Amino acid sequence: MRAAVVRKIGGPENVEVVEVPLPEPGPFEVRIKIAAAALNPADAAVWGGFFGPLDGVEFTGLGLDAAGTIDAVGPGVLLEIGTPVIAFDARVASPTKAQAEYLVSDLNSIAPAPEGMDLTLAATIPLNATTAYMALDHLPLRPRDTLLVTGAAGAVGGYAIELARTRGIRTLAQGRPEDEEFLRGLGATWFVSRDEELGAAVRQLVPEGVDGVLDAAALGAPALATARDGGIYVSVRIDTLPTPERGVVVRHTSAGPEPTRLALLSALAEVGVLTPRVAQTFPLSQAAEAHAQLAGGGLRGRIILVP
Repeated sequence: MRAAVVRKIGGPENVEVVEVPLPEPGPFEVRIKIAAAALNPADAAVWGGFFGPLDGVEFTGLGLDAAGTIDAVGPGVLLEIGTPVIAFDARVASPTKAQAEYLVSDLNSIAPAPEGMDLTLAATIPLNATTAYMALDHLPLRPRDTLLVTGAAGAVGGYAIELARTRGIRTLAQGRPEDEEFLRGLGATWFVSRDEELGAAVRQLVPEGVDGVLDAAALGAPALATARDGGIYVSVRIDTLPTPERGVVVRHTSAGPEPTRLALLSALAEVGVLTPRVAQTFPLSQAAEAHAQLAGGGLRGRIILVP
């Protein structure tokens, strides 16, 4: 089978597609024939060296999100061949990952795909929606509390706005001016342009400061400054955590697969509570070009590789 891999750290030009043996599922594992795999900043962290050099391995695979159909099952698996699923491939280092023609995954890392949804859309759910969900769990907010979401038009931010609405949380969405209509459509209570000074813009709407901040754009100290005294700040990146101040709790959130949560998020997407978005699609053979597009940034929605 073909898989997107990197042999050395550097830039997206180091991404290549290689032929590797077809993997076989073990006990309580399934093999998925991939229909679509999403690109995420975590992939750029691999080829960019955030996780360190690729010492002692010939190459490492790319991709955390995938959607496809079950192609083979290992011992102990009762799922039927042909079942559409989404998968969260959370392994940090593996010779092949989700950006490939096939993926072997354990049962804890998959869930039924949203019924009736194109699998290219479904592939954007696992990592980003799980990150948003877990971030909200780190923000013990109650109905009517206020939450600032920076980078709200991004994949994690957009899902966070929608999930916060299901919890009765009032949200301030920060984004580009042209994102305002879209973000209000997702359920944002207020909108703040990223062209404005963040602290002043937020406190004009919520003078005492927000109860919580989900810093999906990893702005750091400027985002923390919008929280009320004794509030809570959560970032999706550990390397940009600001120094706590004024009794504001500072936390980092990361995502991992959990089948019940993944199934819930899939069901929410199925009924329209969550809005998956695809910015562009590339064939797997053009993985390097797709990763170069990822590095350029500025897209709304995820880039998808299609085998």
